[in-house]
Amino acid sequence: MNKQTSYQWEVEEIERIRQSRIKPKLLLHSCCAICNSYPLEYLRDVFEITLYFNNSNLYPQSEYDIRLDELINYVDKFNREYSTDIKIIVPPYDNVRYNETWLAKRSADREGNGRCWMCYSVRMNEAMQYANSHGFDYVSTVMTISRQKNSMKINDLASKLMSAYPNVHYFYSDFKKNKGIDRSVEISKSENMYRQQYCGCIYSFEQARLKGKLL
Repeated sequence: MNKQTSYQWEVEEIERIRQSRIKPKLLLHSCCAICNSYPLEYLRDVFEITLYFNNSNLYPQSEYDIRLDELINYVDKFNREYSTDIKIIVPPYDNVRYNETWLAKRSADREGNGRCWMCYSVRMNEAMQYANSHGFDYVSTVMTISRQKNSMKINDLASKLMSAYPNVHYFYSDFKKNKGIDRSVEISKSENMYRQQYCGCIYSFEQARLKGKLL
């Protein structure tokens, strides 16, 4: 991106796409309904959007089921309201294998450090692999809307991963910008969305439990 910020690139790329009068196919790595709310509203006129819900990191399965059901319900309502045809790809859930393969190797890491970035990398890479092999024009992630995540670091990580996927472009974003985070909060409140109390994995679950955040 040279010296451009993610948001500057995002705005310019959207304008370029609009001028082309073609709606490219975008695969959007998705973690929950709240994080998808503003990006879907923002991008619906620019792309043909498909969501990729690959979240075997989530623990326990009841939490995975709640977040997936919430996303399905929101997308169904969104499609009816805006006459869109957004689909959700859901790879098989396997938390045991995901933990054994990835998270357990960094079990001693503090929340927000190496283990978390490994997890982001694994799931974004899976989305990139899918997009690259299934004819998508772009791939991106909704995680840049989160207050708890550094958008620049996420985009830098994605840029490095994308070198392995020549058939698809990464859509740099900073969905928090231009009051995107405020709109996300507004939508989540109006839709009475489920708001999780921890990031998702067994380690963040245990940390939240010890802090008394979970009943």
